[in-house]
Amino acid sequence: MSSDDVTGAPVPPARKQSTRRYKPLLILAVIAASALALLAWTQTWATLQVTLDGASAQALEVTGAIAAPGLTALALAGLALAGALTIAGPVIRIILGLLEMLLGVSVILSAGLAIADPVGAGSAAVTAATGIAGSESTRAGVSQAQLTGWPYLALAAGVSMLIIGLAVCVTARRWPGPTKRYETTRFAPAGGAAGDTLPGTTSGTPGGQTRPRDAVDDWDGLTRGDDPTAPER
Repeated sequence: MSSDDVTGAPVPPARKQSTRRYKPLLILAVIAASALALLAWTQTWATLQVTLDGASAQALEVTGAIAAPGLTALALAGLALAGALTIAGPVIRIILGLLEMLLGVSVILSAGLAIADPVGAGSAAVTAATGIAGSESTRAGVSQAQLTGWPYLALAAGVSMLIIGLAVCVTARRWPGPTKRYETTRFAPAGGAAGDTLPGTTSGTPGGQTRPRDAVDDWDGLTRGDDPTAPER
């Protein structure tokens, strides 16, 4: 019986191959959406025409770092989430999917606020360039605001993150499990004749089996003045 089958029924080969594609495709989608949001954050989002005391207008570029300063943290969180998805179990995948949806909503809000009010989003740049502070003062000094395509790409990245997070939640239980390299390896002593003691072990365990000596126990025995090589009574 396949480990990919949740209900207990045999999984057809075609469906099994299809379910195995969910994991790499969705993880790559998470990385791509987060990288797009991070790229948009580094670009110019708007150009503001600033006029002071009737002087000539000055073009002022507003980057995503100014218009949406929290976008970088959201994008980096999405990249970290993609790494966690590679080894997460079914329940943790659902939780991470919900978290990806939350990150997507946050990116949408950050980009949407900048698109709706580019002057307000660039007020910090106006203050740094002119020394004028205050919402009303900075708005009075801006005669024109022109958006670029980068905030819209950030908005698209947020929508993608929301959809991808939903897809992760829906398909989480159909992903293949972690590979054997993530499983704990246990070593058992080789069987031998009754009463035999293997090198590096002590006898006296129930059933005539040998028990490996523990270095911590040997050290504690030496501290008490006992001989760790002596047979146990």
